[in-house]
Amino acid sequence: MSTNAADVLVIMLHGVGSSGSDLAPLADAWTTALPGAAFASPDAPAASSFGSGYQWFSVAGVTEENRAGRVHDARPSFDAVVSAIIEENDFSNRLDRVAFVGFSQGTIMALDAVASGRWPVGAVVGFSGRLASPLPLQPALRTPVLLIHGSGDEIIPATESTRAAVTLRALGVAVETVIVPGLPHTISIEGADKAGSFLAASLSRLLP
Repeated sequence: MSTNAADVLVIMLHGVGSSGSDLAPLADAWTTALPGAAFASPDAPAASSFGSGYQWFSVAGVTEENRAGRVHDARPSFDAVVSAIIEENDFSNRLDRVAFVGFSQGTIMALDAVASGRWPVGAVVGFSGRLASPLPLQPALRTPVLLIHGSGDEIIPATESTRAAVTLRALGVAVETVIVPGLPHTISIEGADKAGSFLAASLSRLLP
């Protein structure tokens, strides 16, 4: 269903073994902060390696050495999913009013979209993820980024968000980080609230 009247578009990107419906409740949490927004929470294009849900790329046998290659190979299918949503909602010429919100592997893909310069969107929020893009990085410098991570995350350590922030800042990207004490690999109410405020501040400056 097209939502041409929307002021901004927020695309939510789930993690491995999950589905779009798992992140969809964030739209309800952000309706007050983003009253003119359209929200989309698609399923990733591939079935999960673990037998349930979906994935942007396979993590079976993934290593530090081969992860970047998998991210690179996932770009065409990721771009196809995102492009379809953006076109359907009439934001093709308004990418600065589009935001990507990722969790875990969804954050990897959202950060890659900006770090590669392919998607100069209006904002990116990444929960519990990492920067795993192949070099060289040519980031979209006007896209502000918020990285939120729990210090108790045993799936992807919070140091990955800290490292991503250092790398992106060195290239000229505005990055804010929030480390939530003790939080495991999930999204907290505190984190969701912070993300909503960040999206409102980042995108509202573009609105009439």
